[in-house]
Amino acid sequence: MSNRPDLPPEIARRRTFAIISHPDAGKTTLTEKFLLFGGAIQMAGQVRAKGEARRTRSDFMKLEQDRGISVSASAMSFDFRQYRFNLVDTPGHSDFSEDTYRTLTAVDAAIMVIDGAKGVESQTRKLFEVCRLRDLPILTFCNKMDRESRDTFEIIDEIQENLAIDVAPASWPIGMGRDFLGCYDILHDRLELMDRADRNRVAESIKISGLDDPKLAEHVPAEQLEKLREELEMARELLPAFDRQSFLEGHMTPIWFGSAINSFGVKELMDGIGEYGPEPQIQKSAERGVAPEETKVTGFVFKVQANMDPKHRDRVAFVRLASGHFERGMKLLHVRSGKPMAVSNPVLFLAADRELAEEAWAGDIIGIPNHGQLRIGDALTEGEKLRFTGIPSFAPELLQSVRATDPMKGKHLEKALMQFAEEGAAKVFKPSIGSGFIVGVVGALQFDVLASRIEIEYGIPVRFEPSQFTSARWVLGPKDTVEKLANANKQHISTDHDGDIVFLTRLQWDIDRVVRDYPGVTLSATKEMML
Repeated sequence: MSNRPDLPPEIARRRTFAIISHPDAGKTTLTEKFLLFGGAIQMAGQVRAKGEARRTRSDFMKLEQDRGISVSASAMSFDFRQYRFNLVDTPGHSDFSEDTYRTLTAVDAAIMVIDGAKGVESQTRKLFEVCRLRDLPILTFCNKMDRESRDTFEIIDEIQENLAIDVAPASWPIGMGRDFLGCYDILHDRLELMDRADRNRVAESIKISGLDDPKLAEHVPAEQLEKLREELEMARELLPAFDRQSFLEGHMTPIWFGSAINSFGVKELMDGIGEYGPEPQIQKSAERGVAPEETKVTGFVFKVQANMDPKHRDRVAFVRLASGHFERGMKLLHVRSGKPMAVSNPVLFLAADRELAEEAWAGDIIGIPNHGQLRIGDALTEGEKLRFTGIPSFAPELLQSVRATDPMKGKHLEKALMQFAEEGAAKVFKPSIGSGFIVGVVGALQFDVLASRIEIEYGIPVRFEPSQFTSARWVLGPKDTVEKLANANKQHISTDHDGDIVFLTRLQWDIDRVVRDYPGVTLSATKEMML
């Protein structure tokens, strides 16, 4: 890596990252505070607050605001100090993990949020595995230290054991629960004190020189100070010191402690991303690695969101720019269709608010409003035929058939379902026998979300009903064998929204039978979203 040229300053100041966590660890609250400190909003919203304070900016769907969970990844860009942060908030709920997996293909680092009382939870582990597959550098934020939480060493041990990664403390908590005073910033020798009176105020910082500085005693009670000195001595003996190279390679995670709801520890975490986080990285394509400093613009679609503005029936493709300096009005080649596309009204996001983007650089995430031309996995370039790899589509684990309660609205329902399929919110299969559609999702909560969105966004009340099928597999293999299989098993065959053949199964026996009777055919549980 050392022989690569320096990045242009505009690209080098970009930090593109996602926030991952188990539901309820405080991810959305942390996102809100990021926006607050970045000067993007005046008052941070909370998921469980009352009145105006409850309006979080990153949860913009009506259902998200009603239920207090994030179900769709949203992107936000804002400046903090000399850096440009592109933050992607991901759903923590496991029923929406596919959206999260795809989002992680578009970022250079991830922040893992852990609840101080609960430690590493199941969903955190799953998401962490995905980051590991992509060698993403991970920064850890241990949240809710102002409540009763576990011993600091215990939390660090659990991360090291469960996730097999070295943990280097970047800060150390002083007290916990009611006695939580703040943190000692190990990387900069500072004392950070928490102000409980004003949640939207940045904590007070006191510069000190080492743990023997007499200034410490003015702010920290003697008993807590002694405990802090003891713990830090142990930490220095037992835990590795922070090493940026090891962090960038994905072997080590620095951990900050704090309380997002009290705005405490958030600024230090943001400083950490700016100071140590990776610049825009090389993106993999089937043909070659695309470096951010290349002058020609390239980018790929990692998410499509329909009806962000319900009044306009629009669809916005979220594009991660992999290289170059993009300017509004540019003509880019849409590689899948081979057609040029003028990008005349690209947008930058602040959650659901957006503004026209006059320009953007490698590492940025821009939205391109379109009417269905752009799909997940599509590449946009200045002429080169590239296919970006690694954007997965997973076989759904739950299948149900769907019907409009008003039979006259069948055509409208088909259109709505196709929109959701292209957005990646669900898989939609059209069986080769009979009418109607089968919808496949990863988690049961997605059916509620789909029913609610179809009704709110399209005005079509629908009913989901159990289906005889339990899983779906994409059929891959020589054309004549696939046709032979399709003709002999019509009751199992359907097509997805791309027109690819899908085999719907009731039992594992169905899959074994196909593998036995049709050598050369593969039934795949994933489909790479490429051309």
